[in-house]
Amino acid sequence: MCGIVGYVGPKEAPEIVLSGLKRLEYRGYDSAGVAVIEQSGAIAVRREPGKLQHLMDTVASQPIQGNIGIGHTRWATHGKPSQRNAHPHTSMNKRVVLVHNGIVENFLEIKDELQAEGVVFESDTDTEVIAQLLERHLEAGMEFIDATRKTLQRLAGSSAVVIVNPAQPDMLITARLGNAGGITLGLGEGEMFIASDIPAILDYTREMVFLENKQMAIITRMGYTVTDIEGNPVPSEVHTIPYDPVSAARGEYRHFMQKEIFEQPRAIIDTLRSRLLFEEGAVEIPSMNLSAELANNLNKLYITACGTSYLSGLVGKFIIESTARMSTEVEYASEFRYYNPIIDEKTAVLAITQSGETADTLAAMELAMHGGATLWSIVNAIGSQAMRVADGHIAMQSGPEIGVASTKAFTTSIVDQYMLALLLGELRGTISAEKRTSMIHDLALLPDLAGRALETDAQCKEIAQVYQHARDFLFIGRGINYPIALEGALKLKEISYIHAEGYPAGEMKHGPIALIDEEMPVVAIVTKNALYEKMVSQVEQVKARGGQVIALATEGDTFIATKADHVIFVPKTPYLLEPVVNVIPLQLLAYHIAVWLGADVDQPRNLAKSVTVE
Repeated sequence: MCGIVGYVGPKEAPEIVLSGLKRLEYRGYDSAGVAVIEQSGAIAVRREPGKLQHLMDTVASQPIQGNIGIGHTRWATHGKPSQRNAHPHTSMNKRVVLVHNGIVENFLEIKDELQAEGVVFESDTDTEVIAQLLERHLEAGMEFIDATRKTLQRLAGSSAVVIVNPAQPDMLITARLGNAGGITLGLGEGEMFIASDIPAILDYTREMVFLENKQMAIITRMGYTVTDIEGNPVPSEVHTIPYDPVSAARGEYRHFMQKEIFEQPRAIIDTLRSRLLFEEGAVEIPSMNLSAELANNLNKLYITACGTSYLSGLVGKFIIESTARMSTEVEYASEFRYYNPIIDEKTAVLAITQSGETADTLAAMELAMHGGATLWSIVNAIGSQAMRVADGHIAMQSGPEIGVASTKAFTTSIVDQYMLALLLGELRGTISAEKRTSMIHDLALLPDLAGRALETDAQCKEIAQVYQHARDFLFIGRGINYPIALEGALKLKEISYIHAEGYPAGEMKHGPIALIDEEMPVVAIVTKNALYEKMVSQVEQVKARGGQVIALATEGDTFIATKADHVIFVPKTPYLLEPVVNVIPLQLLAYHIAVWLGADVDQPRNLAKSVTVE
């Protein structure tokens, strides 16, 4: 949940930057730092692990002054929390200083290349490769702006950066690559602000510009220019943010649900932070309190949850059984305690709950505790009861979820189960080090893949307009995508009040196919995996009976376009992570149908965010 703040203008930058970071504390972090260009032209950096107050105390005892500065609160991805790994990061010869949110997927390749040329790295982060690569281009004689563009073009993955060059002490450069980290420009009179979130700068301005994917802004105290990363000018719209907490929190989005759908790439990064050791190919989740002895003593896992969290558990079953080879069952928490499940000391029970206070889930956990099971939880609400009573837990780190229909908590809980499967697989000896490293690399790709799935938004809106008056929908999928068919149907019925059902596609001939006619839209998840041909067959059966098919397919699949009425393309994704990417267009489809119908998207009728009674 890293936070970014930047300032250039007549005022003292440290004061404004630290004030902005203070307003981003709610997002969580493990270290913080600030850098300014002093009047002498030198870079002054202060960094501290732990709470922001530690940094503020350091700045008070070791003052820094300057009218241009950047700051950062960091939640670790690469490199453990420490002063060494805190941002901002400087290049070897101190020609640039920068802050960064996101993951540089190809950082090892760049780092190896730079080390071979004699570059000495001072941190364990992926961020430092950006600074060192940029300095190499500057030393080759390139101008600051051109060197930044060339550096950004080399980076793979989703990132947001803000960069300062002491040779140009009146200029900040910021850029956004992908959808994992936002960048907001704040427009003042003779001053400019940068932030990763609106609240950081709302005290200073309400006139804001939001950077889009692959856009870069060159900022001085007198204004800004926005281009793409190739250098072509792009138009930018100035938004006036009303000064009230709800509108400020929603920002540029019409509804909280829409905002939370688009926050998913960043939420995924946040749930990965400080848990993946990329260079070692390992997973670290100390809060699980999981030892090899315990992992090997267990012979059964129950996943228990309600609603969307239950469907996340169905995905988790696929991942855990295939990776850790642990027998796994998924049960509705509301039913779990009523059929006398077989629980003993060789059983683990994993509860998944966004709020951590769901009554049925807590009751299921209590039953597990009395049965002698090892009790785990995956929870979004820090300090909630489900987290407190568990023997081990994983915090989703998806941030506040205001919309009643869960989106980012669903995807981050899948990511958490994937990491748990990797950890169990390592401790139980069911996956090789090579396989584990490969799966961790797949996780590093995920934020960018999720960001690319968000690019289907406009198409989903168009399809939603076509089908907004349908009264029934059928969603079908196979294998690990069957739970995503269930989730797509659940999202649609939750917020649009349209009847929708999810089915395993192989069961169509055992009843549901009787419903198919020209009035029944069928959403089919037909991404390229081992079950592709079987899903194509199901699409053909629907079309043979006059049904309308909306296919979710892999980019480049021209064949399915000849079979379906509409095709939504998503990027090719590793099979066990397909659900995270594939669910995003289904969330968008449900959202836009509900908007076309004029429904209350954030607070659908009869539903509550947390069900605290049975």
